[in-house]
Amino acid sequence: MTLREVAELLQAEVITGEEQLDEKFEFAGASDMMSDVLAFGETGILLLTGLANTQSVRTAEIVEAKAIVYVRGKKPRKEGIALAREKKIPILSTKFLMYKACGLLFGRGIPGVGDL
Repeated sequence: MTLREVAELLQAEVITGEEQLDEKFEFAGASDMMSDVLAFGETGILLLTGLANTQSVRTAEIVEAKAIVYVRGKKPRKEGIALAREKKIPILSTKFLMYKACGLLFGRGIPGVGDL
């Protein structure tokens, strides 16, 4: 699935990374605890989180996430957006709760981290 397809499925706003919307990813993971992302995240993950701060962007960079989807309508402040642009990490924002966003992705055949 491409990030463009994710944006459509989750009715998400693309905040950064418009030029990367045709990037494909194979799996996703969701957490508001960045320590869990650091422990269980894998290179290429689509990260779903409600933690909309620069720490989530830095964590995504460390685990080499393909993109971040902020749930519950959350959006990072300008510092987080600037950092994501600098690190070339696309950011999307959906109004869906994390549970529904994950369910929609799972329903389209996207496995979670560790389910490959």
